[in-house]
Amino acid sequence: MARRMPRNRKLAITALAWLVGFLIFFPILWTILTSFKSELDAIAIPPKFLFFDWTTENYVAIQEQRNYFSFLANSFYLSIGSTALGLVFAIPAAWAMAFSPTPRTKDVLLWMLSTKMMPAVGALVPITILFRNFGLLDSRFGLIVILFLINLPIVVWMLYTYFKEIPGEILEASRMDGANLRQELFQVLAPMAVPGIASTILLNVILAWNEAFWTLLLTTTNAAPLSAFIASFSSPQGNFYAKLSAASTLAIAPILIIGWFSQKQLVRGLTFGAVK
Repeated sequence: MARRMPRNRKLAITALAWLVGFLIFFPILWTILTSFKSELDAIAIPPKFLFFDWTTENYVAIQEQRNYFSFLANSFYLSIGSTALGLVFAIPAAWAMAFSPTPRTKDVLLWMLSTKMMPAVGALVPITILFRNFGLLDSRFGLIVILFLINLPIVVWMLYTYFKEIPGEILEASRMDGANLRQELFQVLAPMAVPGIASTILLNVILAWNEAFWTLLLTTTNAAPLSAFIASFSSPQGNFYAKLSAASTLAIAPILIIGWFSQKQLVRGLTFGAVK
């Protein structure tokens, strides 16, 4: 019989968890509050936390200067497009390495993961030249491809981990029943790995949504996502912190809402197979 945790210790752990959560969330909270300040209040010393003149003029001003919804649409296209393309390649790759491993499977997985350790700037020149030669600069398709490629190792690793938790005997039984490769992947394996696939989709969408390095360097107007929308409010005349905060709030709001409503599925997927 498991021993019950002492009440004081349980309260201390709960308080510590709330404190850590607040510290993590505080920068987002401060950004949201700053977005409702005037530029003078935004740079006031000491900082004004709640007692200031609340205003929505920053949101009105940035909408007049930039079309927020065009940037928002580009972010959705890039995130969903790169995620869908990633699943098309990652699911078969993870399935093959999980259920038909070779002596080099672990080496391949480690090599894929090692590509994430390379500084992105190291590939900037060749990728820029390739994009220029193929006419992919400032195009949605070009950014979907680059986001798909930089996140593919993580997607494969996550799906591989989830697939390894599924007993191989189930797939063997489906083959004995006459299931072909397509049926094995989409009618047997995919339904059993729904939590893992869902959490992988959510994580990939978040990574693609938050990508700033490549989206700022490979696009200007036509395919510019919300990262470019934020950067456009930093000018040689100075940083307008209230407007930057308003732009940042509008940029992170959709992904915060998605994350909030899908947090249960995300946690379920990230802990998939952790408890037998």
